[in-house]
Amino acid sequence: MDTSRSRAYLDAMAKPKDNPNYKVIAENRRARYDYAIEDDLECGIQLYGSEVKSLRTGQSNIAESYATVDGGELWLVNAYIAPYDQAMFGHEDRRRRKLLVNRKELANLWSETQRKGMTLVPLVLYFNHRGMAKLKIGIAKGKKAPDKRETAAKRDWQRQKQRLLKEHG
Repeated sequence: MDTSRSRAYLDAMAKPKDNPNYKVIAENRRARYDYAIEDDLECGIQLYGSEVKSLRTGQSNIAESYATVDGGELWLVNAYIAPYDQAMFGHEDRRRRKLLVNRKELANLWSETQRKGMTLVPLVLYFNHRGMAKLKIGIAKGKKAPDKRETAAKRDWQRQKQRLLKEHG
């Protein structure tokens, strides 16, 4: 086998590279502690150019935000995207942003939020493999204090178990 053919074979067999466009911008880590997530859904976000530039620098926070169905549309409320310094026309940092889902998904989300105690919580804001800004929202129910203690106890037990396995493994 000549070297050019063997090189082509090795390149084809090599592990595919991670996509450089996929990038997590903001994560709502508190959501999984405060809420029991039943289901999640990926949706697009309608953004201004200065907001996209600001997101590419990683200046955002979705910890205090929530999603709501209003007037037959899905909205992200109170999400923080820092103003972009070099933009000619800036944006409001905590404005309502329209979330893009199809009608069937919107009807499903609306019916889920009508159930007692259900809410739409943003989980992760990221750029997908095509470089488009996406938001993963979860259909969630708020946890009571005993549930939160149970979650913390499970997490602590998992940590202890990992330590023991590492020490004696």
